[in-house]
Amino acid sequence: MKKEEVKVSIEELFRKKVEKDSKVNNGYLLVHSEKLDFDMNIAAGSTGSISADPEQPHYIASVGKLFTSTIISILFEKGELSFDDSITQYLDQELLNGLHIYKGQDYTADIKIKHLLKQTSGLPDNFWPLLDDLFENFDFKMSPREAIIWAKDNLETKSPPGEKLNYTDTNYHLLGLIIENITEMQFHEVLKEYIFNPLGMDHSFMLHYSTPKKESSYPMADLYIQGKRINDLQGYAGIDYAGGGVVATNQDLLKFMKALATYQIVSEATLKKMMKDPAKLHFGIGYGYGIWQFKTIPLLMPKKYNSWGCVGVTGVFMFYHPELDTYLIGNFNDLSYQRKSLRFMLKVIKKLFKCND
Repeated sequence: MKKEEVKVSIEELFRKKVEKDSKVNNGYLLVHSEKLDFDMNIAAGSTGSISADPEQPHYIASVGKLFTSTIISILFEKGELSFDDSITQYLDQELLNGLHIYKGQDYTADIKIKHLLKQTSGLPDNFWPLLDDLFENFDFKMSPREAIIWAKDNLETKSPPGEKLNYTDTNYHLLGLIIENITEMQFHEVLKEYIFNPLGMDHSFMLHYSTPKKESSYPMADLYIQGKRINDLQGYAGIDYAGGGVVATNQDLLKFMKALATYQIVSEATLKKMMKDPAKLHFGIGYGYGIWQFKTIPLLMPKKYNSWGCVGVTGVFMFYHPELDTYLIGNFNDLSYQRKSLRFMLKVIKKLFKCND
């Protein structure tokens, strides 16, 4: 199949998803491959009365965890920490006291930085219950630190550290505070200094914490969770934070992924550490240091789908496909699309292989 035919086919698939689903207000898709000489950056739907535009910044949810894990990895390369360090080396006693009590035993000192990165600390997830509180009271506010303390006082741990994967924003809140303690800067400032500014991500920022270096010509895309628009809810910032508070354009996200995949941010050895020995997230999907990894499963997950990146609950994805040397970045901006977005991405990969037919 000719490249232009593949482009048309992918665009038709994307627009059908956005335009036919009443839950989706807007959607964004970028596919870039120098190997295939393939580049598309499109949008569909609208934000209020404005049509969605490919240059529009949008909230990337847990895809932001890959920024957090990358900053931790930068600090590792600078000799500021080790992935095997206990978190007790970097956090104060108010946070640490009784942080991880499981079946009457205190495992707090056994939590390593890599456990937070791999979601295997055994700590509970503070995001969803606090989001419910926010939706009950739009004036609700809580700092990331308070959110962690709230979780240890109100939620139960799931397992000893290192035993099981339990996906939780609490882990990444802790990583954010560790980053702040080491750098002596606020997390959103670290994002700018370590990621955004060096890579020229001029339209990226942290929701309710910072502003972009250059204002976009377009407003941030509308984001609704459970039918409620969160763009203007200030209380959302404290419960998302280093777990996924970044807003960016697809072109900015491409800059980040290209730099990460080509070892411009961290070395090849460090990137391999980030992906080594992943915990099992889902069938056929491993979770490294903030990185989702599709793995070959005979008959069920062919090798051609092997790729790595990150996914957010709002149907946002950011992946690199090594065999095709292709970057796939998109967002459907709706909670119902976390798994649907991955299935969509796999369909796009399947179509891209036809460029070689």
